[in-house]
Amino acid sequence: MNKRLHLNRRELLHGTGIALALPLMESHLSGAEEPLDANPRRLVCIGNHLGYYPESFFPETAGKGYKTSPTLQHLDTHRDDFTVFSNLDDGVTGGHKGVQAFLSGIRKDESAGFPDKNMTIDQAAAEHVGSATRFPSITAGLDDGTDLSWTRSGVRIPPVNNPAQLFEALFVQSDAATIGKEHARLRHRASVLDALRESAGTLERQLSVADRQKLDQYLTSVRDVEKQLQMSQAWLDKSKPHSPIDPVVDRERMHIEEIPLFYDLLTLALQTDSTRVATFEIPMGFRTSELKVGSYHGLSHHSKSEERLEQLQIVDTYLLTQFGHFINRMKEAQVFDHTAVVWGSGMGNGSSHSNRNLPVILAGGGMNHQGHIVCPVEEHKRVPLSNLWLSTLQWFGVESDRFGKSTGTFSPMKLA
Repeated sequence: MNKRLHLNRRELLHGTGIALALPLMESHLSGAEEPLDANPRRLVCIGNHLGYYPESFFPETAGKGYKTSPTLQHLDTHRDDFTVFSNLDDGVTGGHKGVQAFLSGIRKDESAGFPDKNMTIDQAAAEHVGSATRFPSITAGLDDGTDLSWTRSGVRIPPVNNPAQLFEALFVQSDAATIGKEHARLRHRASVLDALRESAGTLERQLSVADRQKLDQYLTSVRDVEKQLQMSQAWLDKSKPHSPIDPVVDRERMHIEEIPLFYDLLTLALQTDSTRVATFEIPMGFRTSELKVGSYHGLSHHSKSEERLEQLQIVDTYLLTQFGHFINRMKEAQVFDHTAVVWGSGMGNGSSHSNRNLPVILAGGGMNHQGHIVCPVEEHKRVPLSNLWLSTLQWFGVESDRFGKSTGTFSPMKLA
């Protein structure tokens, strides 16, 4: 889009939490003929590229009665509704490149040896949902995001980074001419895929074993596209839900200050059952008037500078505060108790580029939350983060006994 999004502070407040202050009737939310499923399970994943200052993030004590930390104090009103974990990761290295493995446990460049490559938890959940919702998943974020979401065939899903574009996808009904063009486009793409598949079948008999493996990877990608086409086709003629908020206008962008608006839109996407899987990405570079010393990325390399740490914790505070507001909105929309919210980062320490001991929170879902779980720190006893993701997928309804580098389910916490 060529236009730019502009929201002044007053418009931003008007278009965010206040919009969900009154209960929304089902008849106003749904534009479709079928009634909404009252209690579908949902999954939201939120990832920040640069992590959080470890010394201020992790509590010093364990259990439900843990003493809160300077960073987590901004979530204290919700402390009974989430669990924070210490000493979790998948042994991934690579600094910034390692961040892309947060939701999969597997880096893109090491994924060839795994059956599902580096597919992320959100996309595994989206496959389970299939065409039950208009969008099997929604990936949104600031700027170019943080390589958080990957399909089964190892393809990255870039985030929608424009709130106006997300609003249009959720609530603006296309006219008949546009829908007709979309039908034609889908038919054309389907015919191209048919031709590719037929050619590949003929070619396969002439290939070596190695080349057959490459062809199989390619055909897997083709099948992923076909699934998306089928899902799009199923929903193309169905009416979109009515929007309970004013249209989001495409104007000048405000970057980090757009987070509340994105959270509102994602809440509405869940509430209207437009999707049951959503991902939000916070990159390592964004603009904000609050930072007085260098860039956000530069602040992460603080070298214990008091001035830089003070500025860095302004960002951490803002991100945690907005996450708390997001929980409030989901509670007001009555979707929080049926939504598992995965929150954290694939960066454990931005200053040293460490991908170990990641900041991880699991919230909502009506689960038996346990405050602060301290996992074993000894190398031979460490619990893979993928175990927690496997348990979360099973809670969601995915029938699987493995995910990423899992060695089993997450036994320290029984998900309700």
